Amino acid sequence: MNKVTQPTLTIDGKTVAIEGERNLLELVRKANIDLPTFCYHSELSVYGACRLCLVQIEGRGIQGACSTPPEPGLKIQTTTPQIREIRKIAVELLLANHDQSCPTCARSANCQLQSLAQRLGIKKVRFKSVYQPVPLDESSPSLVRDPNKCVLCGDCVRTCTEIQGIGAIDFTHRGHEVTVQPAFGKNLGDVECVNCGQCASVCPTGALTIKSEVDQVWNLLADPAKTVVVQIAPAVRVGLGECFGLKPGEITTGRIVAALKQLGFNQIYDTSFAADLTVIEEGSEFLERKSQGGTLPMFTSCCPGWVKYAEQYFPELLPNLSTCRSPQAMFGSLVKSMLPDQLKVERKNLKVVAIMPCTAKKFEAQRPELGIDSDPDVDYVLTTQELAQMIQSAGIMFDTLQPESFDMPFGFYTGAGVIFGNSGGVMEAVLRYAAEKATGKKLEQVEFQQVRGDSGLREATVMVNGAELKLAIVHGLRNARVVAEEVRAGKSRYDLIEVMACPGGCVGGAGQPVSTSRDARALRTKGLYHADKMLQLHKSQDNVFITECYAKFLGDIGGEKAHHLLHTTYQSRRRIMEDPLPLMQSQAADKLKVSVCLGTNCFLKGSQDVLNGILRHAEQNGLEGRLDVRAGFCFEKCETGPTVMIGGQHIPHCTAHKAIEELNSRIDGDNPSPQADTGPGSTDAR
Repeated sequence: MNKVTQPTLTIDGKTVAIEGERNLLELVRKANIDLPTFCYHSELSVYGACRLCLVQIEGRGIQGACSTPPEPGLKIQTTTPQIREIRKIAVELLLANHDQSCPTCARSANCQLQSLAQRLGIKKVRFKSVYQPVPLDESSPSLVRDPNKCVLCGDCVRTCTEIQGIGAIDFTHRGHEVTVQPAFGKNLGDVECVNCGQCASVCPTGALTIKSEVDQVWNLLADPAKTVVVQIAPAVRVGLGECFGLKPGEITTGRIVAALKQLGFNQIYDTSFAADLTVIEEGSEFLERKSQGGTLPMFTSCCPGWVKYAEQYFPELLPNLSTCRSPQAMFGSLVKSMLPDQLKVERKNLKVVAIMPCTAKKFEAQRPELGIDSDPDVDYVLTTQELAQMIQSAGIMFDTLQPESFDMPFGFYTGAGVIFGNSGGVMEAVLRYAAEKATGKKLEQVEFQQVRGDSGLREATVMVNGAELKLAIVHGLRNARVVAEEVRAGKSRYDLIEVMACPGGCVGGAGQPVSTSRDARALRTKGLYHADKMLQLHKSQDNVFITECYAKFLGDIGGEKAHHLLHTTYQSRRRIMEDPLPLMQSQAADKLKVSVCLGTNCFLKGSQDVLNGILRHAEQNGLEGRLDVRAGFCFEKCETGPTVMIGGQHIPHCTAHKAIEELNSRIDGDNPSPQADTGPGSTDAR
């Protein structure tokens, strides 16, 4: 029997086996050669724009390694004088058209452009600068977009489209005028960005960075009138160490607590406590829906990127989302209700800082419903990267710190709260609660391996008390769209669906350290499961401080007080934020404002006829100086369309006749008596 020969090729004189690699770049890296590249990511499509990963193929010339499939027998060189010069020219051209304020750039310590310039030995730029500065985009609560530092690698564009399925940013214009920007030239905060920050996590320069709140937190810590408490999310403990030279996944909880105490925080707690609380509330909500015929499938609501995505693209599914707040939001609401009395401090002087692996949490903290009278439940959100910056700024030698303990009671947690940081962790934690609650028997085997894994869409079936529960676990919003479309079409076969916006869950959040290790996310995931194993308690219902919290403060699970403090509501965000289009403008002080919705729903119901009728009536009766008429795109009142706002009053199911009657009733009697010329616009389009 003939032995099958392994196909091979030669890289810099070394024989390398071809074992299913997709391109030459993967083979070169397998040969322990780090080819430079800006635009290659293994989870994204091949783009081939930067032209840095060039190789010399015998008989074929110079080609891009990322876009060339492997073939047996190829002879490849990765570093020739010609290739080195091409790479230097490419990087110099980028530098010539780049904002070179490197020392003050947020990515100065890990900028790929800076690193490549040093690696290629670039001492000066030989090309004339054509750089023309443009304004920063700081409209987003989570991200800062600096077009001056963009190298047009396309990583952010492909991530937003291919991983998240949104496409909030893309290439615009042509030739030397090409740029990457949000739709219609708008700011990032005004388009359908969900603040997940995955674009910033793949950006090789400082073109997309996390919006820092470090200075605000320093100011809080320096204010003696403020009592500052801090909560730490589960995923932070397996990520922060990377900023200080430790391996991904290494658990640094005790050292994080020690560092935060040294920075001056008054109380240090763990968001895992609130995750345990979330399990109790969300698990109870699911069991109630399942047993009493409530809205199913139920989606988890811990991820703010997913929640905003649902509000934008699937508002009709908002009743399917659990009404539970995220652990971050639950924590803020609970401590700002309990601690003022315990610590003898006014709520306005009690400040909550959250350390999160996530940039979308910055947006969540600013949601008006998650606070009282403009006082947010969570005041500031720092990412893992921002906490590392504070520790470094304070001169704290993190790797030499002696571990310290959380403060009680909000520093006590179970393994169920810790695994929240992994994709599938929320599902497993809820199952640990629901299985025991439904059967009334102690759950001996707490691990549900069937919901674990790294694929973007996983399915599992679990038997609980004789009933079959069908589950889906999703990470990456493009995968979430597939499941949501099934639910919207009435074809869903699931009971409970967990969605995380970021690949791998919170461990892969954009606030985590930028890592060049392809295994970093998997190691962080493994670290959280190890943290669960090392704890004595693995089920949220076994957290004695949670039990005490219900007994002494919250009352019944899902009861009136618990619902008020721990649950929330959602809103439709169907449309891109847009200023109404002015069609008739008045400078009069007593002008009457009129807005007509021309969104798809209202347009199909006849809003165009209503608008034409209003404009015609104004022109025929000389009212141009009195009316300010604008066309909007959505008032989020689609069920009562056509929708018209006159003087701030909503006119549902509006017709031209109704609108003109309302106008006539509001216009001063000094004007000539208006003639109601409704014309064809008077048709009731309901």
